[in-house]
Amino acid sequence: MQVFRLDEAAGQERLATILRRHTLVADPNVTRTVSDIIQMVREMGDKGLFALTEKFDGVSLSAQNVRVETALLEKLAGQVSAEVRTALRMAAKNIRHFHELQREYTRVMEQADGVQLMHRIQPLDAVGIYVPGGQAAYPSTVLMTAVPAQVAGVPRLVAVTPAKSFLTQPVLAAALIEAGISEVYTVGGAQAIAALAYGTESVPRVAKIVGPGNRYVAEAKRQVYGVVDVDTIAGPSEVVIIADDTADPVLVAADMLAQAEHDELAAAVCVTTSETLAMAVAEQLAYQAATLSRREVVEAALERFGAIFLVASLSEAVRLVNRMAPEHVGVMTAEPERLAEDITFAGAVFIGAASAEAVGDYFAGPSHVLPTGGTARFFSPLGVYDFVRRTNLIRYTMGRLVKTADMITCLAEAEGLDGHARSIRLRMERHSGPLAPTTNPLTESKQNLLAVESPPETASNDEP
Repeated sequence: MQVFRLDEAAGQERLATILRRHTLVADPNVTRTVSDIIQMVREMGDKGLFALTEKFDGVSLSAQNVRVETALLEKLAGQVSAEVRTALRMAAKNIRHFHELQREYTRVMEQADGVQLMHRIQPLDAVGIYVPGGQAAYPSTVLMTAVPAQVAGVPRLVAVTPAKSFLTQPVLAAALIEAGISEVYTVGGAQAIAALAYGTESVPRVAKIVGPGNRYVAEAKRQVYGVVDVDTIAGPSEVVIIADDTADPVLVAADMLAQAEHDELAAAVCVTTSETLAMAVAEQLAYQAATLSRREVVEAALERFGAIFLVASLSEAVRLVNRMAPEHVGVMTAEPERLAEDITFAGAVFIGAASAEAVGDYFAGPSHVLPTGGTARFFSPLGVYDFVRRTNLIRYTMGRLVKTADMITCLAEAEGLDGHARSIRLRMERHSGPLAPTTNPLTESKQNLLAVESPPETASNDEP
């Protein structure tokens, strides 16, 4: 791999190629194809879903066999070694333990004159998890998406996955059982996303769809967003490793290759202050890549979107990372903790040589569903907060309304909305209470913020 100096034209050109790589995935033909698929499933239901599955996957489905029977799920899971099932169980435990920290609770603000304001937290009623097929199986993604939803209290979790890959990769069944998912449908692709979003006779609709997939799946999620919620429109994976002369080039290269093997569009980048390290990493990339089973994918990814950038200082390296806002950042420097504090835009940061990116992919606990393509500037990792709804409840008293009516009508009239103002005046005409005071009662009332498990039964959802 070539080493680039960031202060030279070639380095800037390479960086620009990496930064805009997510735009290269866009394809008008994919957009049109997916739109047609969604329309077919929406209009024809099961009939459209099954026809598309036979067309694209070569699998004949019906209402009788589209859902996986529990006995088959258990049979497939039984083919998985005890060692793998134990690892899945421990990973699920770690994921659950971490995401317990993200729980949100309903909160109520009680005010002195009986006004009650509530921020109510409730789980989504149904979530669909897309489990991709293809050459690689991703049981870890089943856990990383399902467990946070379970912690949030989602009562119905549904999985969809292509039939052929599901039957030939029993580890997926083991992960689904470990995640507590028994509602599984053997449909994949954009047609599966459409079925989850709109529902068919056999596949009831959900409120949110999560999980990775190919560009057709990603485009389908983009097109159904608004009908349902989605986790993210994920792009190809990426890692940026900041390293100084204390880093081990063998480990730097290994972490870069761990991302490059995902996809030919994956980006693997090292940013370093050491020319000696840069040359050593380049040598290690060539040596280690030749030994990987997905060598062709790895080498294609490195050729297209791999880079080793030489910079003048670690501060410049951090500025570059924040500009890229990548999915994964590894920090292998003499003082990684201090440097990590300055990284503000990243999906996940791995601090120190022991914190391999693969630790986060499988076992540490935080979800590995992360923002890609620079979206870490405004998106966050998947978490419990993604599987709940927030509702505001307001219970006013007539006493408070009398005190604040003039201010409310004043604001309504300032916006030219006389209907709003009238709704307040009509209430005042029907009430014989005192005139509104000139002081703001909100500054005089005692406000207590209390955390509660569930909202009081007396709360209402009346609008002000």
